Amino acid sequence: MLQVNSTSIGLSESVRTRAITLLNMHVGSFTDLYVQVKLAHWNVRGAHFIAYHELFDAIAGRLLEAQDMMAERAATLGGTAGMTVQEAAESTPLPVWPLAVRQDRDVIQLVAERLSQAANAIRKDIDTAATLGDADTADLFTEVSRQLDKDLWFVEAHFSA
Repeated sequence: MLQVNSTSIGLSESVRTRAITLLNMHVGSFTDLYVQVKLAHWNVRGAHFIAYHELFDAIAGRLLEAQDMMAERAATLGGTAGMTVQEAAESTPLPVWPLAVRQDRDVIQLVAERLSQAANAIRKDIDTAATLGDADTADLFTEVSRQLDKDLWFVEAHFSA
């Protein structure tokens, strides 16, 4: 069972435990998502290489910021923040990144799929956190969701002619 340290935050230990578990689940999936976006950044090839290379690097930076905010929220609630890379690899809902895929159109499609999956999972957990009575975690998930949606828009815009 998850150990939760006492805090003067006005949420019950039960609520904090469930919120910490939820937050750490996303910290783990963002570990995987970050690595996958960096793989896209390093390996993409095609006529618009530099644009994609720079876009993926910017997205990866924002993913790290979101991951950090979620981990710090878990610690704030009295929990241990994050998980090991091995635990993240075991628990991630994302499909494995196909290293052989390098063509820009294919890579951009894969990045869009991963961002969409993460955005939809965070969006669902906005309501979960709100139902728990943890408005601050719900607000954090809203902020992360908003940025993921914007990054997804940036990526999907490359599909239009």
